[in-house]
Amino acid sequence: MYGICNLSIVPCRKEPSDKSEMVTQLLFGEHFEVLEEKKSWVLIRIAYDNYECWIDKKQFLPVKDIKGISDETTALTTEIVQLAEDENKGIIPILLGSSLPKFKNKSFHLGKQEYSFDGEIKFPFNKSTKVSPLGGDLEGVAKWYLNTPYLWGGRSPFGIDCSGFTQMVFKLNGIKLKRDAWQQAEQGKALSFLEEAQTGDLAFFDNEDGKIVHVGIILEGGKIIHASGKVRIDKLDHQGIFNGEMKKYTHRLRVAKKY
Repeated sequence: MYGICNLSIVPCRKEPSDKSEMVTQLLFGEHFEVLEEKKSWVLIRIAYDNYECWIDKKQFLPVKDIKGISDETTALTTEIVQLAEDENKGIIPILLGSSLPKFKNKSFHLGKQEYSFDGEIKFPFNKSTKVSPLGGDLEGVAKWYLNTPYLWGGRSPFGIDCSGFTQMVFKLNGIKLKRDAWQQAEQGKALSFLEEAQTGDLAFFDNEDGKIVHVGIILEGGKIIHASGKVRIDKLDHQGIFNGEMKKYTHRLRVAKKY
């Protein structure tokens, strides 16, 4: 069995319990495979990044197959109007980075449910023309999230973690990244020196045990944009991230990578 997220945003948990930590989130239109059922919970594998987690059975639309469902169309719209002929008919707010299946005349289907939407749909970054869906470059896309509060497991403009931030910015630019920082560090090509880095490359940071625990997007002028307390811009050098407000280094640089 498969499923698709038919709500604005759904928490995904480490264990099948509302008390368990949220490890990631599903945005509208993202689909997955159901691996296991346990009481009121299902274990899923998200199609976009193969991440496994638990979600509530009441918070998704079951489908027999995923034919016609695509996560390659990225929605930058403000709302979707559900055309259900029942008392639950209403508007579902759509967050930045949500996905829509194939559509025609501003309408589409999820299972047997028909939806229409009011807003502008833009497609991921076109590598041949180097045109961003937001009309700017990757840095411009990243700055859309400035001041978003930090939220462990978050992937939305209302709360996001460090790797959720990099994953969503890259998704909006047509590049797939895995979910966690240590997984993203296994992708891309390592740079020999930080001086080789360009805007849009990623910098990874480790803890005392050598485990990758943080990631951010490198900007020009020795700066980095990352989620730490909130999405913010700080200084970056060979030692790591220097927080100007705290006047100290907060993260130790491990490696920089190009994608």
